[in-house]
Amino acid sequence: MSYKQTLDYLHSMLPMFHRIGAAAYKADLGNTIALCQLLGQPHEKFKSVHIAGTNGKGSVSHMIASVLQSAGYKTGLFTSPHLTDFRERIRINGKMIPKPVVVRFVNLWKTEFRAIQPSFFEWTVGLAFDYFGHERVDIAVLETGMGGRLDSTNIVTPALSVITNIGMDHMAFLGNTLEKIAREKAGIIKTRTPVVIGERLPETAPVFISKANEMSAPIYFADEFFSAEILGVFNPEKSGSSYNIYHKNRILHKNLSMPLAGNYQQQNLVTVFTALEVLKKKGFNISDQHITKGISGVVRRTGLRGRWQVLGKNPLIICDVGHNKDGLVQVIAQIKKLTFRQLHIVFGMVDDKDIDSMLELLPDDAIYYFCKPDIPRGLDERILVAEAAKVGLIGQSHRSVKEAYGVAIKSAHPDDLIFVGGSTFVVAEVL
Repeated sequence: MSYKQTLDYLHSMLPMFHRIGAAAYKADLGNTIALCQLLGQPHEKFKSVHIAGTNGKGSVSHMIASVLQSAGYKTGLFTSPHLTDFRERIRINGKMIPKPVVVRFVNLWKTEFRAIQPSFFEWTVGLAFDYFGHERVDIAVLETGMGGRLDSTNIVTPALSVITNIGMDHMAFLGNTLEKIAREKAGIIKTRTPVVIGERLPETAPVFISKANEMSAPIYFADEFFSAEILGVFNPEKSGSSYNIYHKNRILHKNLSMPLAGNYQQQNLVTVFTALEVLKKKGFNISDQHITKGISGVVRRTGLRGRWQVLGKNPLIICDVGHNKDGLVQVIAQIKKLTFRQLHIVFGMVDDKDIDSMLELLPDDAIYYFCKPDIPRGLDERILVAEAAKVGLIGQSHRSVKEAYGVAIKSAHPDDLIFVGGSTFVVAEVL
């Protein structure tokens, strides 16, 4: 099979949560355990950092991987979903897995895997672990797909677990309260394995402390150790932002350059610095110079995209993959800090999100271009228009993201702002 035929096989034969939703959700690790037994337990051949959370886990994963690369470690990186190329999910030292490796793996194992009937995500986890094992990475940074306790990545025994934050997302699978969702995320905490918690909330902190105590796992709340001060305001002419980083009120890094411009990276940086400090205590050779080099070069080194990314100027065009209530709150807060003549928003969603709570966050003085991402799970644009009208948001429906984006660009004045978001899949179609 060719690479395209291989992907078509995976997409057509196997369910994938990120495309079709609940049909692909499996509430146990049996398939992944069976796959890895067939593959010779590849996940036991390398060290790992395991990262869960509602928002920020992608950025945190990329930053930690970039720093480890800068420190000279051969570093695997597993993330999801991808934006434009499936191979974005699996990287070593920033380079995507080669197409022939993907094709060879599927051809080699499709017959034996058929008895297990793995999901798309389980296939991908097996591929990533097998690739990292064969390539003998020193360490792999592994981002969970959804949840934690029952996520396919959760068969590893990592050097460090990280939980970035907890918000209301995937409630149909993880629970309808912060405490219930936290319990699912806390499932990645392993016996005597340190865990870093990126955000302290009164509803979730007791859950993490209880689980850590149960597992005899050292627990570190990031805000007890580090803080980050953002310097200046967002400037589209300048790539990224700069920060002062403090360690227990003592300045550690002055004017640290960060190519990711979203203000929400402030919390992610605090999580990253705490995680790196714990890794240093476990014997990893990570210097301040490695950290500076890794953070400032994270986009170039790991290919991270879609986080408050500037796509154009005059008009200013920004996209962001924030796709739940907590993520959208951060994005809207940053939009409100910008100066522009008129705001245009290209917006689409998937159909298993809390539509009402997200729409209620959007500004009512924007011009909207509602659209459906090109996946079966995408929310019909006509439904989105009708629901938006109930909260006072007026806009036109468009049959595709491409059409909506094109109309927004044609309609916008050079001094306007166009924002593209609502779903990772919407952003993917404009990149």
